[in-house]
Amino acid sequence: MSRLVGLILLIAGLLYPFAVYFGIGHFSPRQFALLLGALWLARALTSKPRSGKSWMTAAALVFCVLLAVFDSPALLRWYPVLVSGLFLALFSLSLKIGPPLVERLARLREPHLPARAIPYTRQVTKVWCVFFLGNGLVTAALTLWAPLAWWTLYTGLIAYVLMALLFAVEWWVRQRVRGQS
Repeated sequence: MSRLVGLILLIAGLLYPFAVYFGIGHFSPRQFALLLGALWLARALTSKPRSGKSWMTAAALVFCVLLAVFDSPALLRWYPVLVSGLFLALFSLSLKIGPPLVERLARLREPHLPARAIPYTRQVTKVWCVFFLGNGLVTAALTLWAPLAWWTLYTGLIAYVLMALLFAVEWWVRQRVRGQS
């Protein structure tokens, strides 16, 4: 059940910019808040309690409460900024309270990660931190000053293309680094 809720939350997050763009004239921000809040609450109730992720759920739920209370269409556009901020916090905290997130992910696939890979995973985690910082800043600027269509294009398409590009470049670099070893 937890995976299903997580998958639904992921899909809702991916479709969120388009839901805002096409739904803003038909649904109130309060309705968006109720749906989004229900998904985050379902995630919290169906997943195993982990202190590392409970603060993310709490932040998302606070956002949903604020969105419901203020019922402001402008507030709807801040959700992707929040998500980038949460990922930035998650990745950067893992650098302080190790192991780095990319190392943890690498160990899922290769439990006995070679010692030489550890510094590399730390560097990749830093790159993702820079990405999420930049993405959050661009999204915040679009939220404040750009038309809804630009915001939708960036948050619903361009940001994901940039993430895929970063994944691809990192994979390519990793293959080169492995080839040198």
